[in-house]
Order: sequence, then structure tokens, then C-alpha cells
Amino acid sequence: MNRAVVYQAASVVLGYPTEDVLAFRGVVRRALTESAPAAVGLFAPLLDWWDATPAETVQQGYVDLFDMSKRHALYLSYWTDGDTRRRGQVLADLKRRYREQGLELTTTGELPDHLPLVLEFARYAPDAGAALLQEYRASVELIRIALAERSSPYADVVAAVCATLPGRSPQDRQQAMAMAAAGPPAESVGLDAYDPRLLPLAGGR
Repeated sequence: MNRAVVYQAASVVLGYPTEDVLAFRGVVRRALTESAPAAVGLFAPLLDWWDATPAETVQQGYVDLFDMSKRHALYLSYWTDGDTRRRGQVLADLKRRYREQGLELTTTGELPDHLPLVLEFARYAPDAGAALLQEYRASVELIRIALAERSSPYADVVAAVCATLPGRSPQDRQQAMAMAAAGPPAESVGLDAYDPRLLPLAGGR
């Protein structure tokens, strides 16, 4: 399986489904068919839903799923550090690691642990990106399980990402939590929301 293609495709479809993103679904399907055929079936439920559903419904569904509740949060360090002081340092460290690989992402308004951004990094630097995804494997698996419990077509996309990583995925939330060693903390004292270390990477490659 071509990991870079899977990471790029997942980065696109896990982002907010703008009209431009939705129009790109045919390109995503063709790229997977040509370079990562084993992943095509996992992306198909979401792409098929996009084909059959009005854009405004897809967009509202995305907001309801990912923005209105933390239960399906796409922020990897949330699942390991919650809203704690330590998380601020984790986010600053992620930006440093991106820069060490020569990558600065265009400002998107998202934090550097947002799964689509991490996947874009993994597409750009597959080895370093796969290592980062493996480091946060428990977070990715918990997202997958939460989406599967919701019967969301996004769940299989995250499963495709998990399939690129070594070892078997945990079968349930209990196993994933054991992998993480602890659930997300609830402490909410930490860096200010506008601390510059938390802002998305800016500039260009």
C-alpha cells in the first residue's frame, strides 16, 4: 500500500468538506485505485455518501460530528493530554518537529495536532509522519472507534490510516484506552488560547 497516497487522501477527506474538497472526490478515488487499491474499499463509504448527498448536508454533518462535541475530536493530543498545561508543550513540540523536516504549513486556523494536518505532514515526510502517527496510535484508534460507534463513514477512512501502521488495531475502546494508558485529562489550565506557540504553522514550503 502506498502510504503517502493514503495519508494525502485521508488528509483531504477528513478536513472540512468545502465545495472544492467535495469536487475533488473523483481525484481521490482514482488516486487510491491506482496507488493504494487495498484502501479503496475503506474510503468508498464516505466518497459514495458524498456522491449521493447535497453539499450543505455533508457540511452540516461534518460540523455536527467533529465541531459540536469532543467525543470525535480530531486533535490527537486531546486524547492523551486533554486540556492540560502539558498539551501546550506538546503542540509547540509538534510545530518544531514539522520544521525539522523542512515543512511549514499554510495557516489553516487549526492546531498542529489536528489529524488532517498530521496526515499532510505524513504525506510530505512518510517515515517521520508514520512514526508520529504510531506515537499517537492510541489517539487515532480512539477516534476510529468513536466514529465507528456513531456508524460514521469517516470511521473507515481512519481505519485506512491505522492499516498503514505496524501491529493490529485494538478491537474496542477498552483495549485502545489500555494502549493510551489513561483517558483524556479534564484539567483546563494551560497556555492561553492565543499563545503564539499554539498557532498553526504559517508560510510555505
